[in-house]
Parts: sequence; structure tokens; C-alpha cells
Amino acid sequence: MPATHGRSPYTVVIADDHQIVRDGLRTSLQAPGVVEDAGLRVVGEAGDGFEAIACVKAQQPNLLLLDIAMPLAGGAEVLVDIRRWSPDTAIVVLTGISAPGLIASLLELGVDGMFSKGAPLQEMYAKLPLILRGGQYIAAEFTQLLEAQQQRGQLTARERQVLNMIVAGKSNRDIADALSISPKTVDKHRTSLMQKLGVHSIAELMSLALKEGMIDPVNSL
Repeated sequence: MPATHGRSPYTVVIADDHQIVRDGLRTSLQAPGVVEDAGLRVVGEAGDGFEAIACVKAQQPNLLLLDIAMPLAGGAEVLVDIRRWSPDTAIVVLTGISAPGLIASLLELGVDGMFSKGAPLQEMYAKLPLILRGGQYIAAEFTQLLEAQQQRGQLTARERQVLNMIVAGKSNRDIADALSISPKTVDKHRTSLMQKLGVHSIAELMSLALKEGMIDPVNSL
């Protein structure tokens, strides 16, 4: 749709729990020529998930820029409600989160764009016109993370047992006794788990397992 009388027809809601981020995005999005010749119209802002849902429901914007790590309601909850109340709103996620499981779930929920907070914003500004006109764009760092995740070896049944017990707080000796294996073998399983899942410490391993729902209560001891 072409702009009329020098005013952009595209409206935006910005949802991020940091005021400084919202201020910077608003200034850039409204500036002529950054995204559209006439600039976009920012019609609302939100600092938490509930505010984001209410604002989009009231404004029915063309675009929602969404941080998925906000208070009160997480990204998945917000996405589901936005799709319900404003199905024509294009949803662009701007995030610092890089867990492959979360990225995959957001894609399954149908986000129209995904960009990293750690990357230059120029890429997002360049792709927003495409998204506003019905396209989709996922930044390369996210697709690469998903490809790397798919290339990792699948966990064996024993590795999954060990993972469940690590998350349950069991020591190497506890795991060795429960599984009738040596502590050295347990350590080998830990190393294999970290290599396959691309983490570098037990803390990262536990965090990833919890975030991605890799825990099987039936197998944990």
C-alpha cells in the first residue's frame, strides 16, 4: 500500500521491557527513510507481556516488534494471544536468546521475522518492508543455530538417563551407583552430552536441558 499525503500507512507497536530500547527503536522507525520513505507510525509501546497483548488488541497494528523475555507473560504466550486478537499483525521477534529449542518453537508459532539484539539493527530495518508486505525473514544466526542442532548426534538412552540425573543434582558417584557403572564412565557420558549439545559447562548443560524440555521424569532417579 503506498503512503498517502506523506504519512506512512504502516503502524507499529514496540514491546520491550527496557525503556531505552523502546526509545531507540521508536526514533529510528519513525524517521523518514530508515524503513519506509515516510517513516512508520508507532501507535503504542509495552513494557511487559500483558501490556503487549492489550496494546496490540486495541491498536491492531501492522507490525509488532516483540522482545520475548519480558515480565508477566513470555514470548510464546504473547504470540498465541496476538494471533488470536490481531491475526493480521506481523510479529517480529528481537531477542538476545539463542536456545535452539526456543527458536524452533517460535518458528512453529509463525513469527514473521526474527533478529538478534546482538546484531546491527540495519539488517532488521532493511528487511521490515518485506515483512510488512507479507514476507518472512529469519536472521542467519538463528537458522545456523537450528542447522547445527540438527547436525548434533542424538542422545543415547544412557546419555539421557545421565542427563536426567545431572539435572536432578546427582553427583558422579550417585549416578555411577544408580546405573551400576564406574564414575569414569559417567564422566565420559557428561563429556559426550556437552559435546553433542554444544555447551561448555555443567551449568550450561542443565540450563539448556531445562529450557528445551529435555527432562524425562520417568527416567530421573
